[in-house]
Amino acid sequence: MSWFLEKCKAVDENAKAQAEARQLQLTKPTGSLSELENIAVLLASLQGTARPEIPHPWISIFAGDHGVMEENISAYPQAVTRQMLQNFATGGACISVIAKQYGATLQVVDCGSVGDIYDYQGVERHCIMPGTHNFAKMLAMNEEQCLAALALGKESVEKAFSDHASIFVAGEMGIGNTCSASAVACFLLNENAEKLTGVGTGIRAEQLNHKKNIINNAIQLHSEYVKDDAFKALCAVGGLEIAAMTGAYIRCAQLGMPMVVDGFISSVSALVATRLNPEVRQWMLFGHQSAEYGHVRLLEALGAEAILKLNMRLGEGSGAGAALGVISLACSLHNNMATFAEAAVIGEKV
Repeated sequence: MSWFLEKCKAVDENAKAQAEARQLQLTKPTGSLSELENIAVLLASLQGTARPEIPHPWISIFAGDHGVMEENISAYPQAVTRQMLQNFATGGACISVIAKQYGATLQVVDCGSVGDIYDYQGVERHCIMPGTHNFAKMLAMNEEQCLAALALGKESVEKAFSDHASIFVAGEMGIGNTCSASAVACFLLNENAEKLTGVGTGIRAEQLNHKKNIINNAIQLHSEYVKDDAFKALCAVGGLEIAAMTGAYIRCAQLGMPMVVDGFISSVSALVATRLNPEVRQWMLFGHQSAEYGHVRLLEALGAEAILKLNMRLGEGSGAGAALGVISLACSLHNNMATFAEAAVIGEKV
């Protein structure tokens, strides 16, 4: 039951040293490609090779509904979660286009949405519960349900690993999940809702104030139960998809698969993962800095530098997906640029 506490794979320091040595020989001033160099060297240490590459990205989208929607905290109705599941599977969503662009496998996992039984081709339905409970009144999920959601993320990564995926992206879908993620972040960072809560799907100012009040009240309601326990914070105010991403991130690090973290909600899952198992952090790349209020604070807590800053706030794994292009470019430059010797260029100042 506590698989997520097991040790993570060690990074390959020898491969990192070889990659750093190669960077010093490429036909450019040392450090002139800055973060592109750093990405290549980091990926080398994670893949255990001096010549890293990402020919087979894997993207898993985890979806779930939220009982806190009863409190009128979103600009969109709950039915959109189900509608977007079908849109992902049929290729119409942003992340679907991104997956096609980079030749990534796209897996769509329904962890627990509200509605009748359905059969959407390309959607894996795992109804742990038909959406979480309203955390303004009670725990969002019990510990058994949260463990089941963590396991869904674990299973997705194991599937990607068996398919020889080279890098993993987790995305999310769930109307109301920025409210849930903000509440989890408040517990983890010991902050109030004013510091970590944004407009999400684009709510009005008065609705945003209402959302903050709901979160602050929920923190008081569940504080005795949660205390400083990241797992219990997930149970109290989290979402099924947030827990699934947490499980996925932990399993990536245990199996030795590099991962790209997306925006605000994904970063909350990443922070939970590192609180449960600190070794997970070294396996993470961070795709982008979201426009969602509070994401900068989360990145600081994770000690992370985002690859992109495009003011995106869509979710779905879209920012991490966009960063795949930069990561791929970093690998290509690292692997294919000529060395000073190969180009017969003098590599030292005279």
